[in-house]
Amino acid sequence: MIGAQTDTELDVDLLRRETPGAELVTHLNNAGAALMPAPVVDAMTEQLRLEATMGGYEAAERNEAALREPYRAIARLIGCRPDDVAITESATQAWSRAFYAIPFRPGDRILASAEEYGSNYLSLLRVAERSGATVEILPQDEFGRVSAEALRATLDERVRAVVVTHVPSHTGIVNPIAEIGAVAREFGALYLVDACQSAGHLPIDVAEIGCDFLSACGRKYLRGPRGTGFLYAKPSALDRVDPAMVGLDGARWLGGTRYELASGAQRFETWEVNAAAKLGLGVAVNYALALDPARTWARTARLADHLRLALAAVPGVQLLDRVDERNDLCGIVGFLVHGHTSERLRAALSALRINVWVCLANAACVAMESRQLGQALRASVHYYNTVEEIDQFCGRLRDIVVGTGEA
Repeated sequence: MIGAQTDTELDVDLLRRETPGAELVTHLNNAGAALMPAPVVDAMTEQLRLEATMGGYEAAERNEAALREPYRAIARLIGCRPDDVAITESATQAWSRAFYAIPFRPGDRILASAEEYGSNYLSLLRVAERSGATVEILPQDEFGRVSAEALRATLDERVRAVVVTHVPSHTGIVNPIAEIGAVAREFGALYLVDACQSAGHLPIDVAEIGCDFLSACGRKYLRGPRGTGFLYAKPSALDRVDPAMVGLDGARWLGGTRYELASGAQRFETWEVNAAAKLGLGVAVNYALALDPARTWARTARLADHLRLALAAVPGVQLLDRVDERNDLCGIVGFLVHGHTSERLRAALSALRINVWVCLANAACVAMESRQLGQALRASVHYYNTVEEIDQFCGRLRDIVVGTGEA
């Protein structure tokens, strides 16, 4: 697996004690929204108490320094400056504010991975329709990853943007985003990376990736609250884009009809914010940093290996990943169970307090349509999960499939 290391320093028992939901459910839906640790919940609850007792503006003013911490934490997480980070209401908002800022013209080419999430793909189609640009799907290798070499062969001066999802929502493939970035730079194309499923899951270094923009959300592998996301914007890319919308914080009024955009990534922000969620995001990122993303990733990767082996032994299960020593896979495992609908199985497992998810075709419009997948089940592990939980899940799934368990 990628970056395999020891996780002997991780105190999993302590991590589970700090996760209020860990003893209540077997949570294998971390790719949807991970269980928040207690420090995140506590920070958000305290901020809400302040807002209730002294007023929202006043509470934000009191915690002004703490509300700057998420920028510093995210900068440490991905290897950039705090000024290169904008905090948004979601990863979709972050990605969209970067993508819609690109001045596309008729004849421009937009190259995108087949694994783009539905929101991204619809935006690609919308912008192409309005601008006269074209959307082309990037070539893939035998495992479904974007091929950097094939990308080089298709790039030319008309390529305005290369758009790649690091980790899809429905399978465990990991796209080689650093290799793709090196090729995109050769041709001067803007490079956008969707790290929604990889932030907090895999180590990320934007300098190594070479991206112009990177978007992510807080609720998934970072274990933060819903309604949070962030955007990294490379300083050198800012002169090449024009934000589609501005608001207070994103721009400064200079009087009359004069204004100027904020410096750095803040130009992509608007003034109003959920202060409690923003604080929670900062605490979640610092929590991840304290554990060391390389160590938590190593444990997640091993748990995912165990999950794939255990699932493969369940009658009727078909994994969506191609398991191969040449194919690095992550903690997201998509699968089908022949003869059973995904919704029915999820409901039966939910009744047993086991959380998995159903990915619809819009989880990756192009990839799932090409594979004729209307939906699939997804189990996604994180470092606070255990081998025992995985074995229990697969055992209960086997009981349901062979007809000895409740359905």
